[in-house]
Amino acid sequence: MELKHIKELMTAMGRSGTKRLQLKQNDFELVLERHDIGNGRAVEQHLDYSDEQLRQPQTPNRADQTLSRGSDMPTGRAASPIAIEPPRQDVNSAYVTSPMVGTFYVAPSPEDTPFVKIGDRIDKNTVVCIIEAMKVMNEIKANVTGVVAEVLVESGQPVEFGTKLFRIVE
Repeated sequence: MELKHIKELMTAMGRSGTKRLQLKQNDFELVLERHDIGNGRAVEQHLDYSDEQLRQPQTPNRADQTLSRGSDMPTGRAASPIAIEPPRQDVNSAYVTSPMVGTFYVAPSPEDTPFVKIGDRIDKNTVVCIIEAMKVMNEIKANVTGVVAEVLVESGQPVEFGTKLFRIVE
């Protein structure tokens, strides 16, 4: 199965609200799963979409691989365990999340002003950014009402399905 087909499946899962998809084909197995928190907003997924991962489905999770490869570890130092904080429950905030895999842009072009900036009041139909996926520029609407409190992703950065893009306060 090609990476672009998996990305399309993920996008379709987000649009349809599907929570789990399991696909088996010969010796290849793919499981995609979404987790929602109490308010119905998707929790950020930590999935590795590399072609290498697709060819080796029985490998450890992404965090284990990063540590075993040592790609993000400084040389000459021993690896120390990473303490993971539980997510803070911010009842006054909502998040605009990425509905697809692609590249995040805050403005229609580099010389244009951003769609929104911190302090702007937005509603559900406000276009807040563009996500480029397979050479198509997709305008992303907020789907929440409030004030932009924080831009969580830098323009031009790749995002995955469910990545938090903006923090919105009521």
